[in-house]
Amino acid sequence: MDFEPQYVSLTTDRIEICASQAFTDEDDCCAYYLKIENNSDAPIMVLGKDLNITDTQGHHFVTSDHTFKGEILELNPGEYFEFEDMMPTLPGTAVLYGTCRIIKENRAQDIKIPALELVSSQNSAVVFN
Repeated sequence: MDFEPQYVSLTTDRIEICASQAFTDEDDCCAYYLKIENNSDAPIMVLGKDLNITDTQGHHFVTSDHTFKGEILELNPGEYFEFEDMMPTLPGTAVLYGTCRIIKENRAQDIKIPALELVSSQNSAVVFN
């Protein structure tokens, strides 16, 4: 199967988040990729993410992580961080969206993650129980 990721991005306060589905050869998983880029003039700390995933069957999953796989990120102007993760799947498609929590100039704020459609290699989508 040829895989050509479709990237979507949003910029808030000069912090850009780019998202795409990531390739996985596991039939029962769906993967996603996030890139957080600090295009502002000040350093930022990325504290974590809140993700919402809704599939075509109406299942809804919300997760809140206070880190990215155990890391609190510090990004200076011009730096970026890439993150990839996987989740289980069932038939259909799903939409992933949410926010990243950052601190910039001693002020906490949420930066939107762009909405991303997820489809597995078996034309399956994310479902959480």
